[in-house]
Amino acid sequence: MKATWKNTVIAESDDIVLVEGNAYFPESSLRREYVTFSNHKTTCAWKGQASYYSLLVDGEMNPDAVWYYPDPKPEAEQVRGRVAFWKGVTVA
Repeated sequence: MKATWKNTVIAESDDIVLVEGNAYFPESSLRREYVTFSNHKTTCAWKGQASYYSLLVDGEMNPDAVWYYPDPKPEAEQVRGRVAFWKGVTVA
């Protein structure tokens, strides 16, 4: 699977974990040259606290478009070390 935004591949992997309809890619598959800091955080009742990255492609920012769980709850251990996408990022 590939995650793309603005015709740019952000991540690509065959090692995908599907949770609640979201494809979680290995964090190592992220193309770091397009990833930048975000201080945004949210909380999921069963997965724990999510942290975010923003994307920067061709000078255009997509804030908080990538999320991950740095320390997921035990029932969500399968998403540890993985990232998922939204906000216009196409996953196919």
